[in-house]
This record gives sequence, C-alpha cells and structure tokens, in this order.
Amino acid sequence: MSAEILADRLARYVCGLTFPDLSRDHVSRMKVFFLDWLGSAYAGGNLPPVRMMRDVIRGLGGTEEATVISDGSRSNCLFAALVNGASSHVVEMDDLHRESILHPACVVLPAAFAMAERQHASGRDLIVAISAGYEVGIRIALAVGPSHYHYWHTTSTCGVFGAAAGAAKLLGLNEDQLAWALGSAGTQAAGLWEFLVESAMSKQLHPGKAALNGLLAALLAKEGFTGARRILEGEKGFFRATSRDFDEKKCCDGLGEVFHGDRNSLKYHASCGHTHSMLDAILLATGGKTFLPDDVEEVHVSLYQAALDLLGHVEPKTPYLAKFCLPFCVATALRYGQVQLGDFTDARLRDADIRSLMQKIRIQSDPELTGAYPRKWPARVQIVLKDGRQLAAANEYPKGDPENPLSKEEVIGKFKSLVAGVIPPSRAEILIERVLHLEEIPDIGLLLSA
Repeated sequence: MSAEILADRLARYVCGLTFPDLSRDHVSRMKVFFLDWLGSAYAGGNLPPVRMMRDVIRGLGGTEEATVISDGSRSNCLFAALVNGASSHVVEMDDLHRESILHPACVVLPAAFAMAERQHASGRDLIVAISAGYEVGIRIALAVGPSHYHYWHTTSTCGVFGAAAGAAKLLGLNEDQLAWALGSAGTQAAGLWEFLVESAMSKQLHPGKAALNGLLAALLAKEGFTGARRILEGEKGFFRATSRDFDEKKCCDGLGEVFHGDRNSLKYHASCGHTHSMLDAILLATGGKTFLPDDVEEVHVSLYQAALDLLGHVEPKTPYLAKFCLPFCVATALRYGQVQLGDFTDARLRDADIRSLMQKIRIQSDPELTGAYPRKWPARVQIVLKDGRQLAAANEYPKGDPENPLSKEEVIGKFKSLVAGVIPPSRAEILIERVLHLEEIPDIGLLLSA
C-alpha cells in the first residue's frame, strides 16, 4: 500500500470530483436516494425525540440559513443538520449500505443539504457533494471492519466523515483544508449501542450529531482550523481505537473508479435492516398469506451471528424497540403480511395474536449464514403449521437491495406513503418532480419553497 496519508488521498479525490465525472445512472441514483431520505425526514418529524430537539434549537436561536424539514422552520445550518439527521432516521426507513453496515443518507444528506442552502449551491453541486460524502463515509466504514459494529454505531462513527466530506465539497475547501476537516470529524466520531438496552433516544442523536459535527469540521477547516491528518491510520487514530479487524486498504482501493454508493439499499420494511432478509423469507414462504396463532405450531429462523449479537436480547417494550425485536417482526409478518410504519404502535405491542405468535418463534445463528456476512445479510425460515404442513424459504437479498432493487415507481410510492398526512398530496407531487430534476435547480434554497 502507498505510504500516502489516507485523509490526503480522500481529500484529493473529493476536491477533484466534478459533475461530468458522474454517470447518468449514478446521478439518477443520487436523486432517488435524496427523495427516499426526504420522505423519511418528513415521516419522523413529529416523533418525540425530534420534537425535543426542535424545541431545544428553537430556544437557542441563530441565523436562519437552512430548513428544518419536519416543520419548515429555519435555523442555522448546524442546528438544521442536527434535527434533519434525527428525523430522517427515527422511523427506520432510511437507506443502508450493506457491506459497510452504514446508513449514509441520514448523516451525509442533512449536512450537505444544510450547507447547500447556506451557500445557495446549485442542484448539480449538491449531487456532487452527496456522491463524495457517500463515497468517503462508506469507504471508511468498509475499512474499519465488522468488529467495529459490536460496540459502535457505524452510521454515526463513520457517517461523520461522509458528512464532513459533503459539506467541505460545497464550501469549496482545498485539499489541506479538507484533510483537516476529516481529522476534526474523526476526533468527534462517537455513538454506542448501549441505548438499545434501555430504549433510550440516543439513536436519533447519533446521525443528527454526526451531521452537525461533520458540518462543523468543514466550517472550522475553512477558517484554517487544523485536524489530525492521520486520524484514520495513526497509532492513536480511529481504526486502531475502534476495531480489531480493520483493513485500511479498503479505504482507497479503486478510489475514483468504483462508486460504492451505487450498491446502496433502500428499505422496504419499517424495521431494523437486520430483520429484512428474515421478513422477506417469511413472506416468500407464506406467499403473503396471514396466519393466526392457532394455525402455527412453531417457526424456526436462522440468521447470521451479528444480527443476534445486536438484536438477540431486544424486548419490544416500546414501539421503537419493537423495530429491533426479531420475534415481534416475524410475528407481525405472519399475522399481518407486512411490516410497515403502522405496525409499530402501543396497541400492536398489546396485540394478543402477536404475543402468542412470538412465543412460537425460535431464532438461532447459522455458521454458513454468518460466513456470508456482511457481503450478504441472509436468512432461512421454516414455518411448521398445526395441520402438519411445513413452509420454508431462504433469502439473501431482501427487496430494496441492489440485487433486488425498488423500481423508481416503488420509491415514489414509498415517498408518498411516508409523507401521507404530513404534507398535502399536491405538495408531495411538486417535491417528487423537483427532486427527480435536482440537477436543474439553480439554488437549493428553492427546493422546498412553496
């Protein structure tokens, strides 16, 4: 491997990236990812963690330079990025890059969008910044390795680098400044999984704060504020501090030739991404038919070990925690033939059929499936019915993965369902049209205007 500092190589790539470097298909994907993110940002806007953040920033004041998507108010770019990051992650419908175990949109896009509004950047400029942010965040997440994920929420810890890169691109930083921004981003990288044990709201703080921190790092670097250039590979840097199996070569291999963001997944089910292959296998086995507890003898689910490490002991104490509870999600798919936003409510937690079905579900890890992770997030299911029939299926690529993608029409349908009851249908149609023609907008400040 070259002895060149990783942050310097990434900075040179980001600084040199231009709109003509991006293929038509890649630009189309970035616009679809933006639309998908925007729907999630609207959908999560009135949930308690986001309302609390909005109340806090409203009390702090500041220059009105960027939009808080959930209520249309204006705040300074840092605060807008904070709230938009939280609101776009809270309903668990935001995108996912499987191999890196990273949700890039909820961190990169709040920072890039807020900076684009502040700078009156064009739609083309925003698309380039999004692409750069995705690439930097995903590559660092790939390099830090799966062991990082045991304690650290990769979306927050690695996403902050992507947020810094996207914001820095819009600020027009030079290579030195951009490397400093990555250094300052890395020293702020944080986000621990302990919140799952207590159903704390910290998961929403993770993307919001990472977006804010990345944006702040870029703004400081613009002023000459230096950051550690060896923040990634240094002896006391990010990789060694947070991983047992990092591979720094993955950070820059094929840089400028391979766009890892092209392999991004869009969520179809409103639950943690580790449940999706399992849920698709359930729906494949049942053919979408629903079952009552009296129909089912038992259900056997095989997963990769990382899913059990993270979710194996989660109890559905709240609607939000239920999104991470494997038995609850399986039972919901069996009983109702879907796992959508409306399936996570207090009433559903008390649903007698769901509770009874949960008692019949047996979940275990499988070495073969574990060996395929994180390249694949596979699952196998076997449903034994009371009448003696057995329904079985396996799934490696759930709906929404790049190997099994949502069509543009399905993404538009998902957006409309996410914003239903939040914004008028006519407003949704206007936003769809604008986002899908994002490269034609001269000033991003016009995107959400009436």
